Amino acid sequence: MGLVGSGIMGSGIAETAIESGYKVTLLSRTPESAQLIVASIKDSFERKIGKHKKTSTQADEELGRLSVTNEISDLADCDLVIETVVEDLDVKLRMMRSLDAVCKPSAIIATNTSTFPVIELAAATSRPDKVCGIHFFNPAPVMKLVEIVKTLVVSEDTIQAANSFALSCNKEPVIVKDQAGFIVNCLLFPYLNNAVKLLEQGVASMEDIDTAMKGGCGFPMGPFALLDLVGLDTAVSILNSLYDEFKDPNFSPAPLLKRMVTAKLCGRKTRAGFYKY
Repeated sequence: MGLVGSGIMGSGIAETAIESGYKVTLLSRTPESAQLIVASIKDSFERKIGKHKKTSTQADEELGRLSVTNEISDLADCDLVIETVVEDLDVKLRMMRSLDAVCKPSAIIATNTSTFPVIELAAATSRPDKVCGIHFFNPAPVMKLVEIVKTLVVSEDTIQAANSFALSCNKEPVIVKDQAGFIVNCLLFPYLNNAVKLLEQGVASMEDIDTAMKGGCGFPMGPFALLDLVGLDTAVSILNSLYDEFKDPNFSPAPLLKRMVTAKLCGRKTRAGFYKY
């Protein structure tokens, strides 16, 4: 299989796939970013070895299944390619066209988008019946859920192949129709957005809102800690996509969220968001 993108999701899916027995070719923009991914996976494996969840021999064998490249032509023989590039529609459309041009005709091209209608990406290719969403969650090696996104024109064979791939990675796939937010983000991001609105209204401090949602709902982290983990810029992008599709005011990003993104306070990735890191 092939992976496109050298961010957190690309690294996490690559780690998951090589642990599941797949040979992975990962396309990165630069040699430096490619080596960062390899280093990140090695660090993850070292932690697993330290916790006796993996042996050194297993780690070496699995890392041997991973190759990195800066040449898109190296993905030509892959049976499945998943793009995980930045959540920017124009960037994703260009990538889908490029993948369509180099991948063999039988290859499935999938997107890990959490924001955009998959049909828009499928329509940019000559094989819309072989394009679907395979949406992993962060961190991919840990999170069990994978959303398999079914467009109006995708073939049943493609969906079954994507579903089988997720199962082979020891994940729990759910099949969902192609609409903004799919299942999880359509429910999650209005909740996160409303938490920011509560803060703006002075109902409680962010620390107390986080404490309340952990203690009252049993969530592993509160909404502000989760927003920092997801990335405030990603949250705004997803909310805008939801609003564009449904025109529901509840999906319109809270003003504070937009201001923080403008100030580049995007969460863990910038070392500062609602909390400092």
